[in-house]
Amino acid sequence: MDPIPLGSDWDGGWLCDDVVLSAVADHARAAWSAKVRETLEADGVRLARPVRATDGRYVVSGWRADTFIPGSPEPRHDEVVSLSVRLHAATAALERPRFLVQPPVAPWEDVDVFVAADRAAWEQVPLRGVKGQFEPSSADGRTSIELISQLATLRKPVRSPDQLVHGDLFGTVLFSGADAPGITDITPYWRPAAWAAGVVVVDALSWGGADEELIGRWEDLPEWPQMLLRALIFRLAVHALHPRSTSEAFPGLLRTGDLIRLML
Repeated sequence: MDPIPLGSDWDGGWLCDDVVLSAVADHARAAWSAKVRETLEADGVRLARPVRATDGRYVVSGWRADTFIPGSPEPRHDEVVSLSVRLHAATAALERPRFLVQPPVAPWEDVDVFVAADRAAWEQVPLRGVKGQFEPSSADGRTSIELISQLATLRKPVRSPDQLVHGDLFGTVLFSGADAPGITDITPYWRPAAWAAGVVVVDALSWGGADEELIGRWEDLPEWPQMLLRALIFRLAVHALHPRSTSEAFPGLLRTGDLIRLML
């Protein structure tokens, strides 16, 4: 059987019979995700399970293997937020992996951009740790930096505990009819569970065509306005730092920012 390309739904993976082979960008994160997904049980969530090599490894020569689960991303935004809540109830007991403690280092890779952006939403002076290492090349990138500085003044202390969360659920959850939603990977962050739900909402409002009432439907989540604020700062920082950011993505973030400001 010839391999079938699965596109972005599986990070460019290839379906071979009932196994998906995918190239990995970060060995440590890929091996960690596979180990967690091997035994994790989350209520109402389908998980792609890893397929180990004959010697027991999760990653071999820059490739990983997972069981195929059917489905494709759909704009079922409330269901993705609901999945986030259930998933993170299951991941709350996981320990913090060592690689999440490491700061971004030059020369930057994709993962370093997201590490720096994540820290920007929480550190006292956003992006202070990477000052001098980058300069936004676009007008909206520079505007993003200005907005981050303004939004940072609206932050208040939060008490929600940090835990292991999947910080990239928007556009990666697979739906297949009435089956439980599925995930093929876990992108780890060490933040409150409600923050991860906030990232889903910020993404859905900015780029997924979600209705504005999505914010209010999840207002019972802990410290919701502050979690949304930090999720927005995170996405603005990614936009400012990432070399492949596009100007088309920025207006959606601005609109979402206006909605979140009304809650603060």
